[in-house]
Amino acid sequence: MKKKIHPKYQPVTITCACGNVIETRSTKGNMHVDICSQCHPFFTGKQHFVDTDGRIEKFKKKYGDTEKRVKTEQEEKQEVVAEILPEQSNENVE
Repeated sequence: MKKKIHPKYQPVTITCACGNVIETRSTKGNMHVDICSQCHPFFTGKQHFVDTDGRIEKFKKKYGDTEKRVKTEQEEKQEVVAEILPEQSNENVE
């Protein structure tokens, strides 16, 4: 390796706003962060979805319960097939 072209890889301390301190190594100096894995809602399990505009309710109102809709579509297809099949069997008999 060439001399004097690589950054110094040194031990550093990362300090979070919540007070958590992480010891690691980096080419940067000591760091201060606003959020870490100890206080981030995703990692702590305290995550919740904020629906300020009522998007979820609007979607459910517009599209309804998709499971029920899929079942009704399948039932409609079965009814159409049941209507078509007896007609075809009657045509073959005559």
